[in-house]
Amino acid sequence: MADPAALLPPRDRIVYHVKRRLLGPPLVTERIRGEKLGNPTALGVLASDCISSTAYGSEEMLRILVPVIGVAAFALLLPVTGAILLVLVLVTLSYSDVVTIYTRAGGSYIVARENFGPDIAQIASVALLVDYIVTVAVQASAGTNAIISWAHLIGGRWTGIDHLQLPITVGVVLILAYGNLRGVREAGRVFTAPAYLFTAAIGLMLVIGVIRGIGGELPRADVHAPGAVEVGQPGSGWLYGASLFIVLRSFANGGSSLTGLEAISNGVSVFREPQGRNARHTLIAMSCILGTLVLGVSALAHFTHATPYRDGTPTVLAQEAHLVFGGGWFGAAGLALVQLATVLILYTGANTPFTGFPFLASFVAEDRFLPRQLTRRGHRLAFSNGIISLAVIALALLIVTDANVDRLVALYAIGVFTAFTMAGAGLTAYHLRRSEPGRLRRIAANAASATVSAAVVLIFAVTKFTEGAWLVVVVFPLGVWALIRINREYRAEAAALEAAPRIGMDQPRRRRHVVHVLVENLDLATIKALRYAHELRADAVRAVHFMIDETQARRLMATWETTAGTSISLEVVECQDRQLRPAVVELAARIIEDGETALTLLVPRRTYATPLGKLLHRGTAESLARALEHLPSVAVTILPFDVTRAVRALKAGRRPQPD
Repeated sequence: MADPAALLPPRDRIVYHVKRRLLGPPLVTERIRGEKLGNPTALGVLASDCISSTAYGSEEMLRILVPVIGVAAFALLLPVTGAILLVLVLVTLSYSDVVTIYTRAGGSYIVARENFGPDIAQIASVALLVDYIVTVAVQASAGTNAIISWAHLIGGRWTGIDHLQLPITVGVVLILAYGNLRGVREAGRVFTAPAYLFTAAIGLMLVIGVIRGIGGELPRADVHAPGAVEVGQPGSGWLYGASLFIVLRSFANGGSSLTGLEAISNGVSVFREPQGRNARHTLIAMSCILGTLVLGVSALAHFTHATPYRDGTPTVLAQEAHLVFGGGWFGAAGLALVQLATVLILYTGANTPFTGFPFLASFVAEDRFLPRQLTRRGHRLAFSNGIISLAVIALALLIVTDANVDRLVALYAIGVFTAFTMAGAGLTAYHLRRSEPGRLRRIAANAASATVSAAVVLIFAVTKFTEGAWLVVVVFPLGVWALIRINREYRAEAAALEAAPRIGMDQPRRRRHVVHVLVENLDLATIKALRYAHELRADAVRAVHFMIDETQARRLMATWETTAGTSISLEVVECQDRQLRPAVVELAARIIEDGETALTLLVPRRTYATPLGKLLHRGTAESLARALEHLPSVAVTILPFDVTRAVRALKAGRRPQPD
């Protein structure tokens, strides 16, 4: 089969070869249908985003509590963690219902669209899109934190290493975007390993921690170490002196532990049949793993007093691993295992949105709430426009926040819990309209999930408003408005285009058809246009030159009269003000004013492949087309002629041809 690039213009041919070299050969459409996943593989692939939040959830709670109530924060940490686990149970019950009923990918967006209509569903779409963007930033930043923490713990407080946080994180996001543009399959077995490795590593750390704790050998961290957050003074009372507002702020921060819980509902279509049951079993398994790990990490922090640091490193999880495994070769190996597993799962979790975001964007675009370009698959069958959009916005967010996890978390949970709210409310409405066994139980579970999730959104918006949550509070209504505005534009365009009559399509509307060839010079481009004009079988064909330069016009008329080969006479129209477009519009309007004549204007366009050629020549064809588009019964046909190819032919000793 011939190289398809050989049929492209020179510029497009260069772009094609660059894309092929960077991304690999194009994939055929049949490759879209991929292998369905079994439950163990699906758990490894889809759970990375969720389980990886164990690495920073407990730390974010302590970051609020320790500066206020000091070491009493480690006692209050467990009740706050318990409240978060209660939310986990409610959301899991709701989403187990979602994946059973809605087996098409899309999660809460599909639930909201089916039960509340497409406009209300845009609340869920904005929530999920924001969640995906922030997930990339948070997971990549947390992964880099794990690397820097490892370096600190094995080599002391290395000077200057913290300044690598942003460059490393940006590099990781660029690599992930590039890999996904190449068509890296999310279902590849390589993506299953980090989730299981991380679970095993944290599980081993917890087991050894329990054994050392029972034996009274579990050490404690120095809460006053240089670089650690300032330790407050504990008060008295059941909240250890912390106000309810502070506890709610800690709870809101800890809500980041539940991010990624919706990943299975967004990817339910990749499961083997029966999809709903397999997805539900995998969801429950993922929630159990997440709950165990979050509780275990919080419990270890309770006993070891691992304290957050102002610059984010070393992390609480890294400190716990260092304390639990101790010194020597065994301690170094254990710390290396935990940190390596943490880095891998966090970076893998950052990769998950590069599949979820483009797919969701394509669903929303299919519903005409986002630009249609997001529905197109690229060179390697990936939704390239969605991947690039996600990478650009995530990189901008990283640069603005300096890749600081604590600052990013302030933007995180609102989107996540808004999606939870829409899913729970949608399923509540779904079951209210039906009579089925267990209906009341399902209504209660989904209503409770929606209510609690909405409360978390409110808590987060209020308690974290001044720390960056205001941005999400502003973006949400603006985002929903923008999506609805896009949809209205698409619907208005469709209504206008579909209003055309469905009959008489083979009958001309006008009785007379005139073709005008716009002539600048008598050259190969003009000859190509004149030949094409004859093929249209019009009632009249005319060559028209608009006189901007009188000397050039006289030269053209003289050349036209002395050149044989055409029976078409040249008509010269004076442009006193030297404005081409108004003159063309005026002539076209005069021709069609009788209501019986249709005009086709053929405009030769000379194209140039070299930058110098483009610099030396300006194009007017498209501007003429735009100027005439409002006139009825006027069509503009642009006929390209490759001047660069003609130049090369002449240099090679061949006679250039008009077509």
